[in-house]
Amino acid sequence: MPPTTVLLARHGESDWNVEGRWQGHTDRPLTELGHRQAAALAEELADAELDAVYTSDLRRASETAAPVAERHGLPLHRVRALREVDVGSWAGLTREEVAARFPAAYRRWLDGDAGWDDGESYERMAARVVAGVAELASRHAGGRILVVSHGGVIRALHAAALEVDMATLRLRRRVSANAEVTAILVDRGRLSPAQGLALD
Repeated sequence: MPPTTVLLARHGESDWNVEGRWQGHTDRPLTELGHRQAAALAEELADAELDAVYTSDLRRASETAAPVAERHGLPLHRVRALREVDVGSWAGLTREEVAARFPAAYRRWLDGDAGWDDGESYERMAARVVAGVAELASRHAGGRILVVSHGGVIRALHAAALEVDMATLRLRRRVSANAEVTAILVDRGRLSPAQGLALD
């Protein structure tokens, strides 16, 4: 059976993206630019054959996915498993604020290790996300689906496809830009890179 192509798009710009604040599970809206990025994403994917559109249930992702689903005449499926990592007590803080309040944890995070002591670890989030996307892909074997989610989620999926750990990917590959599209393949639960996805 042929693999499922999973297009991955990060949400458009949110208000806390502009302010440089960690968002995690906090439900922030898109900015005006974010809405324009969502419209541009719908235009970019206008000719793509899509079997389904899935999104994180957080507003910034679902608002980004909605124009694509509407353009294709598809329902928008909100999936809690596609949420960003829960950053716990870092939510709503800027890097400067985190560095001041949690200096040791912040230095640890900069080195690629765990940061916040509460919330959710990257490993736990990655397990949740990989299992969730594998299950969604199994519904559309041989097809193509769009998943609109978050930077950390997409990085976790890239890491699984490239067979590296999250720390390695965090240190060697930038987070996806707002509304940027990448792709992976999912074959019977196994993730692999689509053309153009590389570690460097």
